[in-house]
Amino acid sequence: MGEFWPVTDVLAHLGGSWRVERSVRDLASGAEGRFTGTTVFGPLEEPGSPHGLLHRESGTFVWQGTPRPAERALRFLPGPSPATALVQFSDGRPFHDLDLSTGRYVADHPCAADLYRGEFTVRDENRWRTVWRVGGPAKDLVLTTDYTRLS
Repeated sequence: MGEFWPVTDVLAHLGGSWRVERSVRDLASGAEGRFTGTTVFGPLEEPGSPHGLLHRESGTFVWQGTPRPAERALRFLPGPSPATALVQFSDGRPFHDLDLSTGRYVADHPCAADLYRGEFTVRDENRWRTVWRVGGPAKDLVLTTDYTRLS
């Protein structure tokens, strides 16, 4: 295959457990951090919610030498085609669309005065990456996350 691996069914592809390694760079200060942990994409089991996946991430975030437990949750809902998904924060607020039909997608998420621009790339059935560039009056960050399938 080419540089990217097309995904025909996003929710089926993401389901399961993934090893997560994320680097966080503050371009303004030069500070760096690292997150290591796991992400589990399991069934979204909320009454009245459409069929989808609950993304639960947990691990350790080390920022300037200080480790802290870290976790987050996102909701991945079916999009207009199987190759797409609608990503929401855990409270249901919209985050971004996702279309992996070509194996690569760029999404924007405006947040107050900041802009989050994420690039999603799928390398093969067991590896994918996100790179978020965050810019605004108080932020100048690059977050690079590599996912490797565990199950």
